[in-house]
Amino acid sequence: MNLEIVLQLVKENLGIRTDVRDRYLNVIIKGVIKELEDEKGLALDGSNDYHLLFVVDYIAWSYRNKDGAAMPRHLQFRLHNMIIHNGGSNS
Repeated sequence: MNLEIVLQLVKENLGIRTDVRDRYLNVIIKGVIKELEDEKGLALDGSNDYHLLFVVDYIAWSYRNKDGAAMPRHLQFRLHNMIIHNGGSNS
């Protein structure tokens, strides 16, 4: 997955227009992608727009979620659908 494209889309989602938060966002991006691949068993495909948009939405939620609130239902459904489509999780 092209991290620069992900970063630009996450910034658009969050309404960020400067590069001030890029270092922090890049850490979140790498962490979320690693979590989805290693813990959830997903084989993310950067050329698949569905995967790309899910990753962007998940990262934006992670960035906004400072209080540890539960994952929104739409993200839960999309994650479950991706896990089922991949044939299950490795965990």
